[in-house]
Amino acid sequence: MEDEFELEESRLNQRIEDRGKVVNVQIYRGGGSDWILEVVDEFGNSTVWDDQFKSDSEALDEVKATIKDEGIESLIGSPSTKT
Repeated sequence: MEDEFELEESRLNQRIEDRGKVVNVQIYRGGGSDWILEVVDEFGNSTVWDDQFKSDSEALDEVKATIKDEGIESLIGSPSTKT
């Protein structure tokens, strides 16, 4: 039997807009573990960091630094081609 745990979402989850592009920052954890950072773009593409974070504010700082250093476009994928 699998252990079930509640998923905890950070109060720091937010939408970030830069140069007309938008991403949704989702920070969450389960079972008291470290925080997971995920960014979802306007097309539903998801980028999840391999590393986890000790605090949700550390995760938010990481995504903001990524946007500053690499541009928001680095977190945006292509539109789906499904018909």
